[in-house]
Parts: sequence; structure tokens; C-alpha cells
Amino acid sequence: MKLKKTMNLRKAILLLALALTGTWAAAQQSIDYSVYEDKCNFYMANDLGRNGYYDQKPIAELMGVMAEEVGPECVIAAGDVHHFEGVASTEDPLWMTNFELIYTHPELMIDWNAICGNHEYRGNTQAVVDYSRVSRRWDMPARYYTKAFSEEGTTVRIVWIDTTPLIDKYRQEFTKYPDACQQDIDTQLQWLDATLAAAKEDWVIVVGHHPIYAETSKDDVERLDMQRRVDTILRRHHVDMYLNGHIHNFQHIRMPGSTIDYITNSSGSLSRKVKPTEGTVFCSPEPGFSIISATPKTLELRMIDKHGQVLHTVTRTK
Repeated sequence: MKLKKTMNLRKAILLLALALTGTWAAAQQSIDYSVYEDKCNFYMANDLGRNGYYDQKPIAELMGVMAEEVGPECVIAAGDVHHFEGVASTEDPLWMTNFELIYTHPELMIDWNAICGNHEYRGNTQAVVDYSRVSRRWDMPARYYTKAFSEEGTTVRIVWIDTTPLIDKYRQEFTKYPDACQQDIDTQLQWLDATLAAAKEDWVIVVGHHPIYAETSKDDVERLDMQRRVDTILRRHHVDMYLNGHIHNFQHIRMPGSTIDYITNSSGSLSRKVKPTEGTVFCSPEPGFSIISATPKTLELRMIDKHGQVLHTVTRTK
């Protein structure tokens, strides 16, 4: 009797596995990969660090499987790769449980161009930069930096900024965020202004952890400081997109008087509810990641849910 129950249990597990495999295969077959062909593609992922829990593992697997067809140039890792207290050092086990042992697909062994989020600022932020000397794929040359990409006849300039020190509340909470008040924000903003003034690429994208405009229950002062310090520079130089994380949902906002697409990328692990606000074009509480695709004439960002389906596409044309 015991043997029979065991065999029935194994059969049930096998049938369930086959059913799940079939569902996954069907989902994969419904993905239109032609929209990424002959384009310069990038992944964007953020708010990841949950030790694989919630939706982090399945989304990580999806990113890898889709990368086989998409061929991203890099992963834009827009902060909070580590929850909740950042990392203590380059040898902290969280590097394994939040990152290395989660994003294991061969196609994700590409550059992860990272910035710090507010959770990294609770720990050793210099260790986040220094991990570039430990991991082949962790590519964070500084707290803020820029890179130009050229592929398929398209040029894209991406500028990564360090937003936590740009927000006064983090600078004032020096016990919780000890490194924030140590950063020279005037030097960073002058660098941002000069970098954007010199940009000549087809498309210019700025990436930060914190939003400039978004629907959120987080303190209004966060966005007001970003509007005052960062948005004035972005508008002056007619940046194409500003991308951020932090809010754990998808949002696309266009503000009156601005030509910029302000985009919040959802969490790659645990997402939150969202509702429309001023300027909202689209919003969704689904977890996932984004894929940015560029040609000389078009710049597109697709918001991808945990099943690989496109929830919304942001399109800019020349």
C-alpha cells in the first residue's frame, strides 16, 4: 500500500512537471522575438535582492531564456540588487544568494552595469563598486559613469547616476545611510551637465534608482529633490528617456512641458500596487523587467511581465 501511494505521488509530480513545462513552452512560443532583430538591445532590471524568493528566480530564468534570442548588450542594474541592509563587503554571502546563484543562465554572463540604490546605501557602498574586481560580469567603474554603445549601425549613450545622495532625506539620515552625506553632489551634477552637453549619439538615456515623476506612497521630497536637481539638467539637454526603479511597479509618464519619457521599471522579485497619477500613460503592478531596443530612427522600451509578455511599449522616433 505504501509503495502504491509513493508511486501515485511520483506520477502526480511528473504530470504536474509536464503540465508546467507545457505551459512554459506555450508561453515561450507566444513571444514575438522579431521586434528585437537587427537592433541594439539592452536589459533593465532592479529591486532584485530577495535571495531568490517571490518572483526573483522565475524572472531570472525568463531573462536568461529570452536573452538567447534578444542578445542584450548588457544588463542595466538600476539599484537595490541587495535588500535590505546592502552588503558588508565584497565577500558578503549576499553576492551569492541575491546575484551569482540566481542569474545563472549562460546568456546572462554579460556585463551588469550597476548603480547603488537606497538599500545599498545602508551598507558598504564602496564594496558594491569594488565587486567589479571580483566578478567578471559586475561592471561598475564608479558610483556614476557613462558608456557609449554602437551596434547594428546605432549609437546609444547611457548615463548612470547615483541618486541616493541627491536626495536630502538620505543625507540627513546619516545613521541609516552613512555614505550618502559623504558624496559631493555638486561635482556629480556638474559632471552630468557636461556629459549630456557632449553627447552626440543617436539616443541618450539616463538611469537612476529614484524616480523624478511617479505614483508612489514614498515621500514627496524624494521626487521634488530629483526634479529640482536632475530634471532641470535632463530637460536642458533634451534627453530621450529617464529610467528608474525603486517603486516596484511599471510606470510610463509624460509630463506637460517635457519631451522626456519618464519610465519606472518594476521589481524583478517583489512588486507593489500602483494607480495613475499626473502624466501617466501606462502603469501596472506586475513584476518583471524591461528591454530597450534602438535603431538610428527608433527607440523602444518594452515592459515585460514574468511570463515574457509585453505589457506596454514606449516608442520614440526621429
